[in-house]
Amino acid sequence: ESKVKDAQKPDYVSLNALIGRLREGRFVIPDFQRDFEWRPSHIQELIRSVLLDYYVGSLLLWKGKKENFEALSCEPMYGHDGAQNPEYIVLDGQQRLTALYYVFFAPDKPLPNRASRYVYFVNVDKFMEEEHDEAFFYQWAPNQIKSLLNDRERQFAEHIFPLSVIGAGGWGLANWVQDYEKYWRAREEEATEVDDPMVKEAAQKHADNARDFGEHLKGITDHYRVSYIELDQDIAVDKVCDIFTQINSRGVRLDIFDLINALLKPKGLQLKHMWRKVAPQFEFVETEKMNVYILQIMSILRQQYCSPKYLYFLLPGQKRKIRDPDGTRRQEVMVEDIQDFEKRWTGAVDSLKRAIDLLRQPQEFGVVSPKFLPYASILPPFSALQTEVKSLPANHQLEAQRKVRYWYWASVFLSRYSGAVESTSARDFGEVKSWLLNKADQPWMIHDFQTRFRGMNLRSETARGSSVYKGVFNLLVIKGARDWMSGNIPQHGELDDHHIIPASWGSENLPDGLVHTILNRTALTAETNRKVIQDKLPNTYLTELMEQNGEKAVRGILESHFISPAALKVLLRDPFTPDDFEEFIAERQRTIEDAIEDLLIKERIDLPPKLRELDEHVEKVELGLRAMIVEELDGDPERLPPHVLQKLEERIQKAAKKNAAFEDGRYERLDGKLEFCDLRELQDAVTSKVSWHNFQPRFANKETVISKFDQLSELRNGIRHSRSVDEVTRKEGEAAAIWFEKVLDK
Repeated sequence: ESKVKDAQKPDYVSLNALIGRLREGRFVIPDFQRDFEWRPSHIQELIRSVLLDYYVGSLLLWKGKKENFEALSCEPMYGHDGAQNPEYIVLDGQQRLTALYYVFFAPDKPLPNRASRYVYFVNVDKFMEEEHDEAFFYQWAPNQIKSLLNDRERQFAEHIFPLSVIGAGGWGLANWVQDYEKYWRAREEEATEVDDPMVKEAAQKHADNARDFGEHLKGITDHYRVSYIELDQDIAVDKVCDIFTQINSRGVRLDIFDLINALLKPKGLQLKHMWRKVAPQFEFVETEKMNVYILQIMSILRQQYCSPKYLYFLLPGQKRKIRDPDGTRRQEVMVEDIQDFEKRWTGAVDSLKRAIDLLRQPQEFGVVSPKFLPYASILPPFSALQTEVKSLPANHQLEAQRKVRYWYWASVFLSRYSGAVESTSARDFGEVKSWLLNKADQPWMIHDFQTRFRGMNLRSETARGSSVYKGVFNLLVIKGARDWMSGNIPQHGELDDHHIIPASWGSENLPDGLVHTILNRTALTAETNRKVIQDKLPNTYLTELMEQNGEKAVRGILESHFISPAALKVLLRDPFTPDDFEEFIAERQRTIEDAIEDLLIKERIDLPPKLRELDEHVEKVELGLRAMIVEELDGDPERLPPHVLQKLEERIQKAAKKNAAFEDGRYERLDGKLEFCDLRELQDAVTSKVSWHNFQPRFANKETVISKFDQLSELRNGIRHSRSVDEVTRKEGEAAAIWFEKVLDK
């Protein structure tokens, strides 16, 4: 018994010593352990944690002897083909040790369940810039592996460090770092000789990074410690198996929340108790990370960043090194004391609760069910931005909320939170916050969304878990998609996604999986799917619905599901063929893209349904007025009133500076310039002294035209700015729109 107790005291081994033991084959795996099964990304996360000096858990080892190695049928570690000097039987930590061996020794062996060998690298520049989510990467293409491992000059030029250099031992690491720095010092000297200060500065930075990176690696390999517990070799095999079983049945992976909780206990804070009190408020979101998300919100609001490294600075009294814009460094305490921590925790909890409630609003974001939340991982930056909006003056909050909404939908449809998200969260929070405060222009991802949404490959979106798939369902809810059987908007708990053209027909007539595309699915109740659709084709069940309820009623319901009249005609074809299916999903893609433009790009999502229709009506009149002006002025922009032309030129120049892909030629034409007109400028273009004679034959009376523009503008401004329109303004604006339509039809 004393041997067991003594043996269970934790000990530590340096990373260098651990790598040496791995090289020598000192660790073996008992037969009852599961096989090595980590995916490439899991291995990358482990090596990232090691190189960033994070805790990776403790190992449980059994000091072995010949009869124990034989009794447990021990085998070498996966990928180890060298000489074996077995010393330790690995009871807990096999996946971590094998992953470290695979990274540092790069054996010529494919990963389990993979056809290829994987080799791991670090981008030195990104690592030194603390862009840690992007700094680590792996390669599996044989030609790329060969090139990256054998071409030292390419490694230095592209700042690529093969992690297998660490496993080579000897002077390999020191020589690589020294040669890397020499390479960039030589570039620095060359730039000095030709007097190229920009190249010289860049080369000097790379050389300095090389030196600092080498020092960091030396510090990690020499001083990073892995904890382990060593059981005595004389403990009976059955006792060891029992210990192993207990660990694996009770063991829970230590995450950052557990670590922060442990570090807060001596300070008198019970973080787990604080979480248990608030946890019931967050049952809607199906993730185990909500407790970590609260810490991330605290961190984002205090210091913008939210990776585990920065969560550590939430500990009361902990100092963080900060580099100011002028390059000077200083230390600052992020959280003063226990009371400050509790206050920030409460604020983050409230922020997260408000954000979830907002996302669940059917007319706001449409996340009426946990399964329709595009990402749980977007909650920390979304919650933090909502807090920022709330802190603004009341008259600025409307515009700020519009910007946050725009960022949210751009993130959903660009799938920006589907991978590593901590650096994305920090970057987005900083950029959008500056945008909210009008300190910076529109973030790049907004323009990316505006230009790419029509190129989305919705056809291939067949996985229910993807953000784009869920985003389309959110839009169906926002659109007010009505049930096909009852005609009502379904209760949220009843809503599910079902096929429009049955899966059974698709499995017989379409390529694998295509029938499951989001373009062939919509929001319906299970009862409607069972009683109306069943396994029938639309040409049967829709015909029956129209016979019972009338074509107009059914057509209106289908349009709320982004099924246009043109798509309906295709669905009613008999016989219905695979070519018809292709035509249907192409038309539905177009309709969904139009809905994205209408609700998100043109920002009608925050308008009540009646005002959305009015806004569309006014926009059609504006487009008609632009076309009429182009026609009457023979497409010549010089015939516009000078003050109008000057305003448009200034706006076009400003837009061109913001967008490198701006099409200058388009905006030299009159139709392009008029895209930058508002209603008042269209009014000036028609009624100005220099241009009225062109339009008088059509409009007859200038005073009447000015009056109608006033009414239409008041309606437009009411919709676009105040979001509330009184009855008189609405009716006068509608009448003006109808008047313009009749005049434009002449």
